Amino acid sequence: MNRHTGRVTPAADRSRADRLHEVIAGELDRRRADVLSIDGRLAGSLDLLVDFVSDGGKRIRPEFLWCGWRAGGGPEAGHRADAALRVGAALEFLQACALLHDDVIDRSERRRGRPATHRAVAGQHAGAGLAGDPDHYGVSVAILLGDLALAWADDLFLDGAERLGALSAAAPVWRAMRTEVLAGQLLDLAVTASVVDDPAAQERDALLVNRYKTAAYTVERPLHLGAALAGAGAATIAALRGYGADIGVAFQLRDDLLGVFGDPAVTGKPAGDDLAEGKRTMLLARARAGLAADPDGAAALAALDDGVGRSDADAPRLAAVIAGTGAVEAVEDRIATLVESALAALDAAPDLPDPVHERLTELADKATARSR
Repeated sequence: MNRHTGRVTPAADRSRADRLHEVIAGELDRRRADVLSIDGRLAGSLDLLVDFVSDGGKRIRPEFLWCGWRAGGGPEAGHRADAALRVGAALEFLQACALLHDDVIDRSERRRGRPATHRAVAGQHAGAGLAGDPDHYGVSVAILLGDLALAWADDLFLDGAERLGALSAAAPVWRAMRTEVLAGQLLDLAVTASVVDDPAAQERDALLVNRYKTAAYTVERPLHLGAALAGAGAATIAALRGYGADIGVAFQLRDDLLGVFGDPAVTGKPAGDDLAEGKRTMLLARARAGLAADPDGAAALAALDDGVGRSDADAPRLAAVIAGTGAVEAVEDRIATLVESALAALDAAPDLPDPVHERLTELADKATARSR
């Protein structure tokens, strides 16, 4: 493929996806055997993790890593490309850890149209008539399965980076990414628990959480990681990170809209979960600001504040209140602005191969205009 004018064909995309799947499946088979060699009774819980990672979700993080890899001149095929795909697979294990723990923290009932892992384990416990509290057992197992996924992610990263002789360049990126996502999750908890009710402060906090809890490990750092593995220059990495930070935040803003207004049959999660959890999003901050500025908005603001953060929240009613404030339009405008800024950063990247530029432009739309 010509570096600047060649085109990645759909067949090549499928081939890479198949190769990624083979890496993930092979790693899961080996790890499952390792755990079951300790005790076969662990199979029921462990297979929930195997199925969760195999199911895959959107696989967007390995896709961004691959774009970074190609942007830095990494080859499309061969043993070096296969090593890069091992690091891409590591991102899927990291994502599994984040989601398993996130569902516990958020007390989510469902994920990807099925019971969340801690709920599935609790169901296994109750169905088997085991001793103790099924819910506590489910939470405990889900936390440990997430820890296993994180440990296996580290192993895959180290293996791939060492095969490429790129450990010294890539390890700081991997370490920063892990710290950012965990610190972002901690910040999310702190912000949700905060008693600060100023809408402007809430919006700033929400965007800061988005930047580190989601944007960094979803788009920015995968691009950075792929580029570092390939030995990309500083200017290319800076341009990719600028793009990644903006698209990552826009990705989360879309997620915030789907969390309130999405179709559960498409998203796989109940609409209104974010409201019941009391998640401090830009959407909620803009809704509160609109109601606070409306002379007739006091009653609606009180109803919104009273309902958000309650497990028995009337989600459709709260969503209707939010929809009437102009907050949805404000978030859509912010998404559009972020996408525009990201594409400008992409245009500024030196010597970016045309196929990578084209693919990242497509991914900007795919990540921010989705329905799930």
